[in-house]
Amino acid sequence: MSRIYDCADETARKDGIADAASAVRRGDLVVLPTDTVYGIGTDAFNPKAVANLLETKGRGRDMPPPVLVGSMRAATALIDDLGNHGRDLMEEFWPGPLTLVCTATPSLSWDLGDTKGTVAVRMPMDPVALELLKETGPMAVSSANKSGQPAAVNAGEAIEQLGDEDVAVYLDGGETDSPVASTIVDLTYAVPRVLRSGAISIEQLRAVCGTVIGELRKGRTKPKKAEGEEDAEQAAETTEAETTEAATTGAEAPASETSASEASKPEAPEAGSAATEPETDGSQGTDRSES
Repeated sequence: MSRIYDCADETARKDGIADAASAVRRGDLVVLPTDTVYGIGTDAFNPKAVANLLETKGRGRDMPPPVLVGSMRAATALIDDLGNHGRDLMEEFWPGPLTLVCTATPSLSWDLGDTKGTVAVRMPMDPVALELLKETGPMAVSSANKSGQPAAVNAGEAIEQLGDEDVAVYLDGGETDSPVASTIVDLTYAVPRVLRSGAISIEQLRAVCGTVIGELRKGRTKPKKAEGEEDAEQAAETTEAETTEAATTGAEAPASETSASEASKPEAPEAGSAATEPETDGSQGTDRSES
């Protein structure tokens, strides 16, 4: 039977975060609010727990969850290469609804699924989520819903979909601030690429990075590619096909929000070439419905 805590009450919030942190350390699942949609999460470094998260949502290893962190320092420990703009984007939009897909640190002992060596990372702007993450460390978090169903924007909707058998703790933080998913940006290329449009607009991203490649949508006519770009573009499109499923977690989105093990990335297209995802990542086949 799940334990539900009303985080509007200070005592219940304190008890709930302590209970949720203990549950995460045991490898159990918890539901938490984020600044986009509610997320369902567990210890990112517990492969059995992550597999249980995917099974509970009705997902396979081809849709690895994003990872939520409580600080930029925690994020950089997970990332091998932030690219040219990662640090600037973190400083401008974190905590907030921006998920960054980066090359993961190869020495990490985790298994988030078929990530192709990348990790999708986000630091949410929600006090309950941040308090929990600072207790637990990085969490694999996807949107708190069954695969293909709408992401939950309150605890009641999450309970209705996920029930009280598979989830140990629900942290009820009230209605989320915004039902709009996090924007997902792939930094594994020379030029940042939007994999999923969301709460952060491409204009905001370009104000920080300069050139940003927009999300590739069905029906868009692609410009003729220069010689040598075909292989990189084809690899990017294969990644997008793998990551296109349902829409948020994050927590981070939603937020979710997504979350994150490994293969070599394709050659990046040249900055200035025209080229162009999802819930949660780019090179990582990610959960488009995450928080």
